Amino acid sequence: MNQDILFFFDKNAAALPLYECFEERIRTEIGEVNIKVQKTQISFSNKHIFACVSFARVRKKKDCPPSYIVVTLGLPHRLESPRIDVATEPYPNRWTHHVLISALEEIDDELMGWVKEAAAFAAGK
Repeated sequence: MNQDILFFFDKNAAALPLYECFEERIRTEIGEVNIKVQKTQISFSNKHIFACVSFARVRKKKDCPPSYIVVTLGLPHRLESPRIDVATEPYPNRWTHHVLISALEEIDDELMGWVKEAAAFAAGK
């Protein structure tokens, strides 16, 4: 495990297993990606960033579980799912989606399908 990633999770250590599972699935299912750890997010990119992990507040504090990560991904269309906490269209036909993940089983085939689609979209820009 990269020291920068461990430092990123220093104050949210209980969320580290969620991140580790997510990163492992990306490496297994998408392949070679660049991972950049920044102060507020960890970015996954190929040609461009296609997904990020953060602790962004996408729900009211009282509605947030004690431990979670937020997966952010970009797609050319809006996803219609109750799992999407926030969706915005910062540019025409470029939708940013935020998904709060608080359990390992939420890092499932549906989420990874969206991440794969986001990776293909980023690679094609």
